[in-house]
Amino acid sequence: MIEVDQLSKHYGDVTAVDGVSFSAESGQILGFLGPNGAGKTTTMRMLTCYLPPSSGTATIDGHDVQDASMEVRRRIGYLPESPPVYMDMTVNAYLGFVARIKGVPSAIMRRSIDETMEKTGVSHVRSSVIGHLSKGYRQRVGLAQALVHNPSVLILDEPTVGLDPKQIIEIREVIKSLRGEHTIVLSTHILPEVSMTCEKIVIINHGRIVGEGSPESLMAQLKESDVLHAQIRGPVEAVANVLRSIDGVLEVKQEDDGTDTGSWLITAIPGNDIREAVGKAVIDGGHSLRELRNLDMTLEDIFLRLTTEE
Repeated sequence: MIEVDQLSKHYGDVTAVDGVSFSAESGQILGFLGPNGAGKTTTMRMLTCYLPPSSGTATIDGHDVQDASMEVRRRIGYLPESPPVYMDMTVNAYLGFVARIKGVPSAIMRRSIDETMEKTGVSHVRSSVIGHLSKGYRQRVGLAQALVHNPSVLILDEPTVGLDPKQIIEIREVIKSLRGEHTIVLSTHILPEVSMTCEKIVIINHGRIVGEGSPESLMAQLKESDVLHAQIRGPVEAVANVLRSIDGVLEVKQEDDGTDTGSWLITAIPGNDIREAVGKAVIDGGHSLRELRNLDMTLEDIFLRLTTEE
């Protein structure tokens, strides 16, 4: 559905995007992540035909963004970071205006507008002036303008920026409800939102792709060790000695203040499942094992590992 191959954008001597390549399958939600200035928005503007690439290719539904830009525009819906809404228009009038611009046939226009308002949850404010709506509802109207012509691809640039937690959840649920019907590229700084919404993530830094895949596959690539979290009751030194004596253990560290009821981080050689050995050693040593679980990398860990120099 979306194929990007060695896409670059130069502004004189400055390279904003440098040989970016990635893909998204039909009906997939792809999270596009990166620090400020990494090249996310520039890439999205090239995909939406707002900017011509300096080199490389990008195709949407088989159509090249340079050679067939009008075909690409018919197939995408774009929500930039600031929703392109007219504050003095009503929701109904604005969506009618957008639908006409986007070439929605008059025979189905009313139905398309009604269905779009229903999907985005703005039906009950259809007669309201957009400028009188909350920021969350203006964001919904912005999403509705991207959807009104039923595009095969949706490109959403920071769709929840500036919203409160309740509004973020509502917009997230709207986006998730569109999975399968549309291929979605979602750019956001809110990492939990990506892990709860996206099936695949692409991480860009300094204009280059530094990671691509599911959170699980990226975790497997970056994982240098397996870490267990344990809660053990017993003398600190004695517990530490027991844990260090287990085959495959690389490092033992107590998380809290050194009391006899402590939380421990046990780092093992990758691929070594030492949970049974830990349980047996702790109990045989006369200590009480209250909790034992794997400690997985979070999406934040992956993001920081791929985008920081340290």
